[in-house]
Amino acid sequence: MKNSPTIQNALRYNSFVLGIHNYFNRATHVNPEFSRLAYEIKAFLYNRLRSVGKYGHPINPNSTYKKFYSTGFKTFKIATVYLFPIGNVKTVNAMNFSPTLSLFTEEGRKKIYDKLKPNIKSEISELMKATLPNRTVEYMDNRISRFSMKMGKCEITGWDLTAYEVHCHHYIPKNLGGTDKFNNLRILHKDIHRLVHRKDKEKIASEIQKFGFNHSTIKKLNQYRMECGL
Repeated sequence: MKNSPTIQNALRYNSFVLGIHNYFNRATHVNPEFSRLAYEIKAFLYNRLRSVGKYGHPINPNSTYKKFYSTGFKTFKIATVYLFPIGNVKTVNAMNFSPTLSLFTEEGRKKIYDKLKPNIKSEISELMKATLPNRTVEYMDNRISRFSMKMGKCEITGWDLTAYEVHCHHYIPKNLGGTDKFNNLRILHKDIHRLVHRKDKEKIASEIQKFGFNHSTIKKLNQYRMECGL
């Protein structure tokens, strides 16, 4: 980061820190150990980054930062990105196997299904690694914030999405005056995003039948298409 203080390098650093926190946060003494680690490398980080970043408490960090970390820890701001503080991690209780998980009861099957849903933290981590060279910093940042706010669900169908399935749609298209602001972005499943922009009526009818949309979903889909002039 010292040699190349870019947004991409700052996001790579954040992905690594979030990854090791998620891996080790089941340990009972994770906070004292990471606090010690943060103390030992504090001078090293400060000397390396003070010439390329601003050190202090985060001021209005994005929603992803606020979701995982406290603003009470000082950190560096590199190219508009606040670095995740290494020492700010808490123990998470590792729950034992639940006897209610069962294939033979409705309640048990529901719990098993819920466990198979994508993990929001890991999917956000994957989205942070994405490179979209033609997109603005504002778009990339707001895309992650929107995904986090919607708990990883498609805003038309309500499906749970993995990072691979995510498309970020401009509700008002850029060619019609839309912007990359948070309130103009929508998180959609990639197939639904393509359906929003389709013009072939036969393909549209075929896909609506394939997905088994009900009346309210079709109505919502049409609202999106109308904003696109379709």
